[in-house]
Amino acid sequence: MNQLWDDINTYGMGFLEASWTVLLITISTIILSWVFGFMAVSAKTSKVRLFRGMGRFYIWFIRGTPALIQVFVVYFGFPQIGIHLSPFVAGVLALALNSGAYVAEIIRSGLKAIPRSQMESASALGMSKGEIMRRIVLPQVFRVVLPPLTNEAISTLKNTSLLSTITVVDITLYAQTIISATFRPFQFYIAAALIYLLLTTLLTELSDWLERRQARFS
Repeated sequence: MNQLWDDINTYGMGFLEASWTVLLITISTIILSWVFGFMAVSAKTSKVRLFRGMGRFYIWFIRGTPALIQVFVVYFGFPQIGIHLSPFVAGVLALALNSGAYVAEIIRSGLKAIPRSQMESASALGMSKGEIMRRIVLPQVFRVVLPPLTNEAISTLKNTSLLSTITVVDITLYAQTIISATFRPFQFYIAAALIYLLLTTLLTELSDWLERRQARFS
């Protein structure tokens, strides 16, 4: 027990700072991935053949290659074409590109779940396309896509551990640094796992609260 308190006093603040870094990366990645996702689904459903091809290629390539390789391409590969990014920015960009492809498919599935007859009826009532999207389509799509978007956000949070390979001091790299000094891998990998578990649980609870709130006002 004394050893536990000593570890908390010695390493607790470092784990807290690493957790904050993980949260910043996760929030930034989620926001950017939604931008990429909307762009990709818009391209994939475009009437312009070139845009459709670009959207399909992006989703096909990202979903068919490992996230770790994508991180390496952005961080180690981009400098070869003159693009130099910090580990934090490169990590966020790589994870957002990865997540964006999955977000695009989630949004596309949500849009397909809305009966076309609803939009046709609204149009017949004189509603503009913007009003139809804002008042009819988006509220329903949000309810449909919230659970899979939550799962994708949780995957994004866990994927932040990949950024330890490009020197981002997240929970994983901080735990590895402690282990290299103390030679106690079991304790500190378990500690890292518990922190990730806490963060993913909080994210799940937030999603459940949003679902309940949406159901109350629908």
